[in-house]
This record gives sequence, structure tokens and C-alpha cells, in this order.
Amino acid sequence: MKAMVLAAGLGTRLRPLTEDKPKCLIPLAGRPLIDWTLHWLHSCGVTECVMNLHYLPDKVRHFVGDGSRYSLRVHYSYESELLGTAGAVKKVAEFFNEPFYVIYSDNFSQWDIQKLKASFEINGAIATAAVHWREDVTQSGMVELDAEDWVLRLVEKPKAEDIASHYVNAGFYHLHPRVLDYIPEDEFADFGYHIFPKMLQAGENIYGVKMEDPIIGIDTLEAYEKANAYALSLRNQE
Repeated sequence: MKAMVLAAGLGTRLRPLTEDKPKCLIPLAGRPLIDWTLHWLHSCGVTECVMNLHYLPDKVRHFVGDGSRYSLRVHYSYESELLGTAGAVKKVAEFFNEPFYVIYSDNFSQWDIQKLKASFEINGAIATAAVHWREDVTQSGMVELDAEDWVLRLVEKPKAEDIASHYVNAGFYHLHPRVLDYIPEDEFADFGYHIFPKMLQAGENIYGVKMEDPIIGIDTLEAYEKANAYALSLRNQE
């Protein structure tokens, strides 16, 4: 099973943590975030992945290497200019000739992403996306679902009067390679802003899989503190 691990973000809102290291190397309970992520992916059946890099890429390569410590084969895709969550996948489209995962590496969770694959195989959707409940969705990608959990629409950072759901995009997907046809070549493109809405408009089906486990998007220092506390609780359970 293959995966795209999105790890090119600058992490500007996490400074000073990211002044001398990329976001994926910030420590959680004494281990770099990417160390948690790659061990987790292996436990979920992933055997090979591509990581996109931009800020301080050599530090990531030095730490992760070829991925053998995780029983993974890790490849790298360097972006001189950020391409967005979908543009990054399009850049290495030839790598994905079968259904695959996309992982936003700064969303910390230990949820079993194999549930995305299982739903994909059962319902036949071109894409399955993990969603989770959030009381305040105004700073997230709201996902509106029908009664059977098919995605009706996605709205990034909706205004209060436009809120129709409290489920938000978790940044974990299972995609058929045909999704790549909707992503433009050599352009910035984001799944939530651009690609999934385009797919829905074209009549494609996207299925939402509701997460029951914790997930923390590490985009602020406050969120980082929460993620670190969660990681510590996980280590104490080992």
C-alpha cells in the first residue's frame, strides 16, 4: 500500500519551534512528529510512500533516510515552490498506479486509516475522506454530509451563518488514481479548496468516514501543546 505524506509546510505559526527545523521534525513526547507518523503508517499497512519537502529538506532526508527503520520505502519530492496538498500529489502522479492514501503529516492521530480503505472498497467512491467533529468549524474545512455520509459539499473556513455541519476535513484520504485527472499540472492546487469541489461538481462521489479517535492539527503553539500532551499519554500506555 502506498501513501503520499505531505510534509512541505513552513510552519510559520509554530515559531520558534520551526526556526531551525521543518514542521515534521518538531518533537512530540521526545520523538519527531514524522517518527510518529511513519511508525503509524507502517502499522496501518503502508509499505511505500513519497514525502514532499520544501523547507530545510536535507534535515528531513537525514533523519528519515530510506525509511528502512520503519519497514517502509521512502521517496522524496522536492518543491522549489509550494504546490499545495493536491499539486504535490500531481507532481509524483506516476508513482500512484493503484488506490493510495494521502496524509497531512501535521495532523496528529493514531486512528486506523485502514477504515478509509475498507469504506473505499465497499462503497465504490472515487475517494474517501476522514472527517471529525469540531464545535467551531470557522477555521477549518467544513464537510457537509448526507444521511448516509456521502459528501455534499466542502466549505473552507465558513462564516458563522454558512455553517451546515460540525464535521471537518481531517486531512486523511484514500483515493483512486482517477482523482489525479482533476488536478492541474504544475500549478498550486488544494484538495479542500479546489479539487474535491471540482469533483463533486463533475458528479463524482466522495464518501466521508467519521473518526472516533482524537486528532490534533498542529498549526499553532497551543495546538502543539495539546498534541504533545496526547503523545505523552500514548507513550505512558506503551
